[in-house]
Amino acid sequence: MRAKGERVPGSLSTGLRLGGRLDRYVAELFVGSYAVAILLVVGIFLILDMTSNLDNYMTAGRDGTSPGTMEVVTLYCLQVPFLFLQVAPFVTLVGGLFTVSKLMANSEVVAALSVGVSARRVLLPVFICATVVGGGMFGVRELAIESIGERRDHLVDRLLNRRPAPVYENLWVKDTAGNPIRIDAFYPAHGKNEARIEGFGATLHQGDNWIEVSARGAQYRDGAWKLEEGERFSIYAESGSETQAVASLEAGLSPRDIRTAWKAREAPTDLSFGELQELIQRDPDNIQWHTLLQVNLAFPFAHIVLLLVGLPFLLRYERSKGAAGAGMGFVLCIFYFGLDFVCRSLGLQGELGPMIAGWLPILLFGSLGVVIFSSSRT
Repeated sequence: MRAKGERVPGSLSTGLRLGGRLDRYVAELFVGSYAVAILLVVGIFLILDMTSNLDNYMTAGRDGTSPGTMEVVTLYCLQVPFLFLQVAPFVTLVGGLFTVSKLMANSEVVAALSVGVSARRVLLPVFICATVVGGGMFGVRELAIESIGERRDHLVDRLLNRRPAPVYENLWVKDTAGNPIRIDAFYPAHGKNEARIEGFGATLHQGDNWIEVSARGAQYRDGAWKLEEGERFSIYAESGSETQAVASLEAGLSPRDIRTAWKAREAPTDLSFGELQELIQRDPDNIQWHTLLQVNLAFPFAHIVLLLVGLPFLLRYERSKGAAGAGMGFVLCIFYFGLDFVCRSLGLQGELGPMIAGWLPILLFGSLGVVIFSSSRT
C-alpha cells in the first residue's frame, strides 16, 4: 500500500510542462467557449435592455418627430461594451462551464484522471485565461469610459429628452483645492458652442481670507471661466471686506470636472478609476469614493471566484446530471452577486468600511471556492 501523498508511477500531474499540448488544447476550448458565452450572455442582456428602453428611445417627441433608426443603432453599438463589462464575470463562468462540459462529454477528464492528471491540473489553463481576462477587463473599462462614455451619455440624453446636447442642473462641485462651487446649469461644449454655465457661485479659501465669487453665467475659454456680471466679495481677516467686479475665474475646475461631478451624483458606478482618484483628491473624506475605488479594484477577481465556485459542481456529477451541477454553481454565483450588492450598498451608506465593502465578497466566496474546488475528485 502506498503512503498518503506518494506519487503514483506514471503520474503526469506533477510532470506536465506548463504550456504543453494539453494546456494549449484546453485553452483553445476555453477561448472558443468564451466567444460563444459573450454572444449568449451579452445578447440576453442586450435584449432585456432593448425590451426596457427601446420604446422610450423611439417614442415621438412633442413636435411629432421620432429619432432616426441609425441613432438608436449607434447607441446600442456604444452600449454593448458597457453591457459586456457589467456581465463579464458571468461570461467567464459560462465559458468555463462550456469548456468543462465539452471535456466531460468526450470523457477527456476521466481519461486524464486515469493517467494521474488531476482535474485541477487539467483546468489550470482555464484559470490562467480567466486571470488574463479579469486583468484585461480593468483596462477595457477605463478605455470604454474615457473614449466613448461621454458620447453614449449624450446620445441617451438626446433620445430621451429630444435636445441637441445635455444640460446638467443643480450641481455642487469641488475644485482642486477643495473649494465648493455651485452651478445652477452646465451646458457642455457642443459643435461650435463652448462649454458654459448659468448661475455660478464659488467660495474660495485663501489663507485666512474668504472670497465669494458669483456670476450670472460663465464660458470656458483658454483654461479659465469668463464670467458674465461677475462679482467678487472678499472677507479679509484684518482689513474687513470689499466687493469688486471680476471678469474671469482661474479656479481649478474644468468642464470635465463638472461632468465627473454629475456622474458621481447620477451614475456613480460608471466612474472610472481615474475619475474616482480625482474625486478623492478633491474630497478625501468622502466615504463613497473610497468604497467605489475598492469595488473597482476587487471586481476583476470575480472572474476567478466564480470559476472556483461554479466549476467543481459540474465535475462532481456524471454527464447525465451535468445540468444539476451547473445549476448549483449558478445558484452560488447569484448569492455572490447578492452579497456584493449588499456590501457595496452598505459601504456607500457608510455602514461598512471601504475595504470590507469592496473585498468581503471576494474573500468569502474565494475561500469557499478554494475549499469546494480542492474537494473535487482528482
